[in-house]
Amino acid sequence: MKQLLVSLSEGRSYEITISRGILARCGEEIRKVYHGNEVAVITDSNVGPLYAKTVLDSLKAAGFSVKSLSFPAGEASKNMDTLVQLYDGLLTPYPFSITRGGLIVALGGGVTGDMVGFAAATLFRGIPFVQIPTTLLSQVDSSVGGKVAVDLKQGKNLAGAFYQPKAVLIDPDTLNTLPDRVFADGMAEVVKYGLIGDRELFELLESCDGREELSVRIEEIIFRSCDQKRRVVEEDEQDTGWRMVLNFGHTLGHVYEKLGNYSRYMHGEAVSCGMVSILRMGEAHGLTAPGTATRAETLLSRLGLPVKAEEIPAELLRQTLAYDKKGSGSEITAVFCKEPGEAFLHKMPRAEFADWAEELA
Repeated sequence: MKQLLVSLSEGRSYEITISRGILARCGEEIRKVYHGNEVAVITDSNVGPLYAKTVLDSLKAAGFSVKSLSFPAGEASKNMDTLVQLYDGLLTPYPFSITRGGLIVALGGGVTGDMVGFAAATLFRGIPFVQIPTTLLSQVDSSVGGKVAVDLKQGKNLAGAFYQPKAVLIDPDTLNTLPDRVFADGMAEVVKYGLIGDRELFELLESCDGREELSVRIEEIIFRSCDQKRRVVEEDEQDTGWRMVLNFGHTLGHVYEKLGNYSRYMHGEAVSCGMVSILRMGEAHGLTAPGTATRAETLLSRLGLPVKAEEIPAELLRQTLAYDKKGSGSEITAVFCKEPGEAFLHKMPRAEFADWAEELA
């Protein structure tokens, strides 16, 4: 078992626990942080058949009254319509209607964690919740840090809040049921952590040959990724400064996701393309050490990730970048990487960033 404490003010600190088999013990773990009686578990149509019973049985064994809700899996469900359906399900009287004294569990990947967290943050102006991430991407990234949101037609995660969970329970065994594409999708965020602040992690990934070797080191990989995010979140919880570094590769990645209608690219796949693009952009303008982009591209390709997105029409690129949250007015805060393990923030005009991006076509 590995544990990390996310240390925040005003009683909002919480532990990340990484332990094989913790799903079957989640009831006793949740008892440590929640002393009420009613727990609602929300999952999706992929994860529910695999793990919902294990979680519900553990909660019942710990003495909780439980109810469960499910929604169709996929980014296409991460919207206001699904959110309203979750509110309705939580408030349905059978077997109980959730109150502010209840607890919500998000069981699933990044879409589930983001959307369920936003439901918890907004229903009754806040209900406590616990993250139980079941994909690699959600375990190393989205379940930690308290960013919760849904997508709008204008872009990804535009309606959201900062709302910290009471605990994050990570079971590496859930990764065994992931298809290779979904596992690789999560590895994109791990590579991001290596590039922005952990050169040793980046080199560890380079030394592993295939999923089997990565799986042998997976607890260390998850721990190092979560630890890096923990440190960034503790320094800048509200994403007004240094936390923006976590968006490395995401500025263009979110563009690729949106213009692919959230179906062509998975999140990590889009971020993979975005990281290579920003590294090549940085090299072209003297901000990134020569060869860094090729090194990252080699690693990402070996992990089974795409490294170049389809060409985006210039006008669509500029329209989508206008909604990017990392900046204000005509400026954007871009995240560049000097070399593996060293990232930095760079304020620049949105129009200039778009010009640089168009040069890559």
